Amino acid sequence: MINKSSRPMLGLFDLTMIVVSLVIGMGIFRTPYDVAKAAGNSWIFFAVWIFGGIIALFGALTFAEIGSRYPVTGGFYKIFSYCYHPAIAFMINCIILISNAASVSAVALVGAGYLQGLVPEQYHHEYFRQGVALGAVILFFFVNYLGFKMSVRTQNILMLTKIAILLFVCLGIFMPGTQDSPVTVAESVTTSSIEYVRAFGVALIAVSFSYGGYQQTINFGGEVNNPQKIIPRAIFMGIAIIVGLYLLTNFSYFRVLGLDGIQLSKTDLAARHAQHMFGPHAYNIMSFLLFFSVLGYVNIGLMSNPRAMYAMAEEKVLPKALMKTNQRQVLTVSLPIFAAFAVLTLIFANEFEKILDRVIFLDSIGLATAVGSIFILRKKTRYLDESGARIYKMKWYPFMPLVYIAAYLFVSVSIVIKDPGAGLLGLGLLFGFFLIYLFAKRNHNKAGTVSDN
Repeated sequence: MINKSSRPMLGLFDLTMIVVSLVIGMGIFRTPYDVAKAAGNSWIFFAVWIFGGIIALFGALTFAEIGSRYPVTGGFYKIFSYCYHPAIAFMINCIILISNAASVSAVALVGAGYLQGLVPEQYHHEYFRQGVALGAVILFFFVNYLGFKMSVRTQNILMLTKIAILLFVCLGIFMPGTQDSPVTVAESVTTSSIEYVRAFGVALIAVSFSYGGYQQTINFGGEVNNPQKIIPRAIFMGIAIIVGLYLLTNFSYFRVLGLDGIQLSKTDLAARHAQHMFGPHAYNIMSFLLFFSVLGYVNIGLMSNPRAMYAMAEEKVLPKALMKTNQRQVLTVSLPIFAAFAVLTLIFANEFEKILDRVIFLDSIGLATAVGSIFILRKKTRYLDESGARIYKMKWYPFMPLVYIAAYLFVSVSIVIKDPGAGLLGLGLLFGFFLIYLFAKRNHNKAGTVSDN
């Protein structure tokens, strides 16, 4: 068991930095390329980033209320189990764990791509990126093994560094606009309403990846001082910082490079952006800093997800061994297993594009289901409203969660149209985890019967 009396507790600043860290990985330094390619014109490019920010805010406020009403360690699993059924909780959380491991791998690959620009051309191949990404995962596995407190301090430093990099990128807002790259790369390509909707949907896939992650904040609910007050404030402040930085960053990319320039910058967008602003040396400096900043997302992924595994073991749907901790509050079995998931993803899918669609499809299933839990949670925790407890309650209920669910269903459909294999993989995993749940439950019941006898 995690010792609640002795473990370090998270304050508002710590949790806000965790929210920002969970979202700002390396997506904003890579996905604008994917969004620009899918959008085809400038107004869809900006509309999809604004829409994604609004949906993220709706989701953040919904999760703030969920975390306020039910603050527990490993909250994602326990909320599914409490609101739906342990079988659904097991299936969705296994999907989310795989998705999050893939996200860690995808972000590590983006960071490795930036470091690739600093080495001789003979290393410009996928095996170099794969090796560097593996090294980042292994490095921060050991950092997390040093203890929870060390992980939090490291995360704060890395996140502040990443915010500073984003603010530097935003200096492009004050630079003269690009003259040699027309903004309207494909303004006339999408002409029909259906084509506009399809372009918007495909662009939203990458935007959803860039805005995702804040929902994992509720995994820390049991480790927060005054969670009913701190969790909603941290989530709201964190998502406000993220949306503001993303919109400013994309406008800066657009102003300096134009939409053509963004479409030509597949693996080194921010570095090329810096080069246009301050010359060739800025390219090298930015590439190194961006590789350094990727470590923050790898670190937070290794901090958060083992706690969901702890919660599932506590509910007896995963082996009890996953609850083992040492004196430094390290989950000594869950942590290496999650790190192994990330490593396996890198080995079998070593390209960002191969990982992205599958990550977002799996996320869409989990997020839509998670947000839907607020309708059940409000009924089951009605006593909190009647008792006058100081909990956070979102405004515009049920409008915000319904819009959020509809948006992620739209993303899911867009992914299936673009890549049917991603949809089949997601459904296959759900069915496979359901069978595993039935098998585990059957063995647990048998063991209980034997012990009774």
